[in-house]
Amino acid sequence: MIKNDLSKTELKTSDFNFDLPQELIAQHPCEPRDAARLLVLDREKQTTEHRIFRDIVEYLHPGDVLVINDSKVIPARIYGKKCSEGGAACEFLLLRQKSLDRWEVLVRPGRRLREGTKVTFGDGLLTATIDEIIEDGNRIVTFDYDRTGGESLFSILDKIGKMPLPPYITEKLADKERYQTVYARERGSAAAPTAGLHFTPELLDSLREKGVGVGFVTLHVGLGTFRPVKAENVEDHHMHSEHYMLPEATAKLINDTKKNGGRVFAVGTTCCRTLESVATKCGEIRADDDWTDIFIYPGYQYKCIDALITNFHLPESTLIMLVSAFCGYENTMNAYKIAVQEKYRFFSFGDAMLIE
Repeated sequence: MIKNDLSKTELKTSDFNFDLPQELIAQHPCEPRDAARLLVLDREKQTTEHRIFRDIVEYLHPGDVLVINDSKVIPARIYGKKCSEGGAACEFLLLRQKSLDRWEVLVRPGRRLREGTKVTFGDGLLTATIDEIIEDGNRIVTFDYDRTGGESLFSILDKIGKMPLPPYITEKLADKERYQTVYARERGSAAAPTAGLHFTPELLDSLREKGVGVGFVTLHVGLGTFRPVKAENVEDHHMHSEHYMLPEATAKLINDTKKNGGRVFAVGTTCCRTLESVATKCGEIRADDDWTDIFIYPGYQYKCIDALITNFHLPESTLIMLVSAFCGYENTMNAYKIAVQEKYRFFSFGDAMLIE
């Protein structure tokens, strides 16, 4: 049964469950990017329309602003072998940069990779020393490589790393650039800000020509995005922390837009979390560089965004909770029911929803 108005004390993770046929989980990105389907949800009228993503130009007006996340996914999955014990195979997944060459990583097999263990990757192009085992079993490691030729850790990852596709994508990605937005430029994400995958340079040009502002933020997406909420009560869940940057130019663009009566369209939950984090922390939108573990679920009062462009998310995920906080629980669950009935494609390579 769908509840009209969930109070915080009533919120259960199971309230955000829904039946999703396996065949609706998209395994490949849409070609071309902007040919994906678009479900348009009007919060006030509680109506839905079925469009194509490139039609989104019709819904933004001159004087509005589109905020996009320019974080770039790094090929963060690397395969290596231990420098001892017969060179046993292992796998690292880079999660978060702690300093220049020091990272938090997820390792397999965990039981064999103790503090002090050295691992080599790419026939010696890269080595790692495990410095510390932290609370959740992840490791803090220091990478080492030959810097004399101008190499960086990122350039080596480009040579030997694999894109860390979500676990629900089981088929091989032919072109790794299809797991990047066309405007990705700031390297650091372990997963793509997938709502932005639908935009093409031409589509962005069309919006600018219409008089829509385009502003950039950076939020480096962590793998916590894909972790299920295990707590029975929503309030007991603890969010992962992610690094964001909101530049002065974007802050000014947003504030000028608001002052002149325009609307702020956030592309994806990452942009939404960045803007709402800054508005919550600072009491206004201004340039900021920080970490956020903001958890948005029904009961949260939005402070910045006026519209949200997002993909269709996993059942019982923090992302569907964020959407429910924006357009209402009943509206959200009904829209997802319609999306399943109409056979929209779900998750990272799936179709999109515009919530006004």
